[in-house]
Amino acid sequence: MVKEIDCRGLACPQPVISTKKALEALAEGTVTVWVDNPESRENVKRFAASQGCEVAVTEKDGAYALAITKKPGCSLATQAGATEGPTVVCITTNVFGKGSEELGAILMKAFLNTLWDYRPRPAKVIFINAGVFLTAEGSDVLDSLNLLDREGVEILACGTCLAFFGIKEKLKVGRVSNMHEIVESLMTAGRVINL
Repeated sequence: MVKEIDCRGLACPQPVISTKKALEALAEGTVTVWVDNPESRENVKRFAASQGCEVAVTEKDGAYALAITKKPGCSLATQAGATEGPTVVCITTNVFGKGSEELGAILMKAFLNTLWDYRPRPAKVIFINAGVFLTAEGSDVLDSLNLLDREGVEILACGTCLAFFGIKEKLKVGRVSNMHEIVESLMTAGRVINL
């Protein structure tokens, strides 16, 4: 079976997500992924190779075609490493990484969009300190957080933090939590991802 998907013009990480979905739907065969920049080419190539697939790249008219072959017995990894307990994501800031605030906001939005699309999803996403701004009125990531919430991911916002910043009444997704619940969630998690 041969399938073709066009990821030209899509921002990171969408080409990898689209490739992952196409490979998951395929028992065996080839998926040809079209991308239009070297970064997407390398990201898709690395992802496919990490899943045990063969990858052949050709260039045509400024675009790249990645022929990704999934052979029998090749199964996509659903999660790196086994855990005994839920995965909890703890977000302590409203931007991802240090440096440019503008870039950090873009990266945080991309992270949360990808988190919603990732399987398995975390059990909880906890927001503390400046991270609570992401759960409040005016946040650029409310759509992603609402999708996670609707899929059963608990969205917890630190009540002390919301009060400190004067935005408790502006909470738009999830629910107000407290330090006891936050500590309990972190201590009983199989894996904690801290941002």
